[in-house]
Amino acid sequence: MPNTPIVRDVLDNGIRLLTERMTQVRSISIGVWLTRGSRHETAERGGIAHFVEHMLFKGTTTRSAEDIAQAIDSIGGQLDAFTAKEYASYYIKVLDEHLPLAIDILSDIVMNPAFSADDIQREKKVVVEEIKMVEDTPDDLVHELFTQGFWADHPLGRPILGTRDTVESFTPDLLGDYFRDAYTSRNLIISAVGNLEHAHVRELVDKKFGSVPTVGEPLDEQAPTVAPKILVRNKELEQSHLCLGASSYPQNHDDRYASYVLNTLLGGSMSSRLFQNVREKRGLAYAVFSGLSAYRDAGSFTIYAGCSNEAVGEVIDLVVEELRGVKQAAVPDAELQRAKDHLKGSLMLSLENTASRMSHLARQEIYFDRQFGLDETLQGIERVTTKDVQRVAVDLFRGGSLSATVLGNVNGLQIPPERLDLE
Repeated sequence: MPNTPIVRDVLDNGIRLLTERMTQVRSISIGVWLTRGSRHETAERGGIAHFVEHMLFKGTTTRSAEDIAQAIDSIGGQLDAFTAKEYASYYIKVLDEHLPLAIDILSDIVMNPAFSADDIQREKKVVVEEIKMVEDTPDDLVHELFTQGFWADHPLGRPILGTRDTVESFTPDLLGDYFRDAYTSRNLIISAVGNLEHAHVRELVDKKFGSVPTVGEPLDEQAPTVAPKILVRNKELEQSHLCLGASSYPQNHDDRYASYVLNTLLGGSMSSRLFQNVREKRGLAYAVFSGLSAYRDAGSFTIYAGCSNEAVGEVIDLVVEELRGVKQAAVPDAELQRAKDHLKGSLMLSLENTASRMSHLARQEIYFDRQFGLDETLQGIERVTTKDVQRVAVDLFRGGSLSATVLGNVNGLQIPPERLDLE
């Protein structure tokens, strides 16, 4: 591909700028990334990062929410945002010729929010509906309940959306204070990918973002501790939802590639052990998969399944059996290679568009302070051996390490801890 390497630059006020040129496309995706998320909130302010993200779309000192929407729609652009546990992002995808307008709108949103009292009252209703939606979406809710139990009494365990009570308590002053503390130049990363010239992007960004203030609150991050627990929550549902999980590695751990391969062969693809044994061979679940969540100083390996209320016990036993199995016996070479090829293929396919590459650049800057070329990542995956996978399985799936959450019409279901023992 005729692409130039990634360029990393720092503006005078400390904002980091990353660009990557893709000459074979006509679009540019540009995002403003804030290195603050829900884990940086106090319990009383739970959900404030996410609420501020909503408010930034509600108008600035010079543009109404409708002005923003019309400006983007009139050039066929896409504007979106999200808040995660350790960062938030605002991004626009436009045709290359509309880059100046995209940067103008992004800078206006991120630097001059209006925080009008009427908009705040209206948006509270919207966010409370969003919280209710999670309560009504059992596969989301079971993950939320699992995380709250897994990292209890720690910000990583709290919901990104906050609670009804915390959201109701937000005032214009509170939001303004949070915004001034968090949205400072040292917490901002701007990444842009597409048919662009770095010097041109830098000039536009410098003009619009050069005045972002540098002062802000320093962070005090404590790593979470996990005490495995079993939670069964009865809810009138047609299907039961279960989440099993153990601690995993933080983002920049040396064994991360081995953990990706382990996740892929256990529950990360259609040929994975869990999918084949729980769904295909026994027909016990429509959905069953595993996933990794990794943060700065913690991580989790979780397995989700949705099954009939009667099958919960059997599905738990099958999952425990698979976790024990991958510790006890070396993974066959053919299965290992299949998992690696799946990982490499899905990674390369995911990086074919400008938006996903733009996110990829920003996340690497957030967690590694440097950029990994695709080749370096592919080599990291390819280097994983059968021994690595088994060693990581033994490390993660220890006796007594497994937590479980079950949500469904399972009145009276008991899960004794020994049923989850991985030894």
